[in-house]
Amino acid sequence: MIPHLAGRLLCVLLVSIGLAACSTSRNSSPSAPAADLTNEPDSGGVNVQPGSEKDLMVNVGRRIFFTENSAALDETAKVTLDKQAEWLAQFPQWKVKLQGFADEPGSEAQNVAISKKRAEAAMQYLVSKGIAPERMFAKGYGRDRLIQDCADLSCKAQNRRVITNPQDAPET
Repeated sequence: MIPHLAGRLLCVLLVSIGLAACSTSRNSSPSAPAADLTNEPDSGGVNVQPGSEKDLMVNVGRRIFFTENSAALDETAKVTLDKQAEWLAQFPQWKVKLQGFADEPGSEAQNVAISKKRAEAAMQYLVSKGIAPERMFAKGYGRDRLIQDCADLSCKAQNRRVITNPQDAPET
């Protein structure tokens, strides 16, 4: 019985020492900045570096939405694309990938086709605003990467979108 009790006491002692070491190291020196900035708190648009990917996301907008079975740009989408065109003209080092998505009734092939049409519609609009087509790549993903998988119409509408993603180099 005594060896069993001694083993438990040793275990408790080791755990206590480990916890004390962790809390001491956390409190004794400031932690280094995280390498993965995606988990950093969002600054809410304050002090965002102009011309950065975050600048496009926070201050310009990178998503446009569509009605069911349509690749037509509405006025809200055009306002966002106008801002994107201004941003791209101001920061010519960026190329963009226009990612189209769908959540329509029908087959996967139909969803891929409409999502590609949506991405191409956004691209053509940006071209009409003076952005060189060589700086853009349009791709349709269909129902891949749904924001939410649901039956409600307002929920499905979130999945009918094009996202503009800045790229350092053109994609093939």
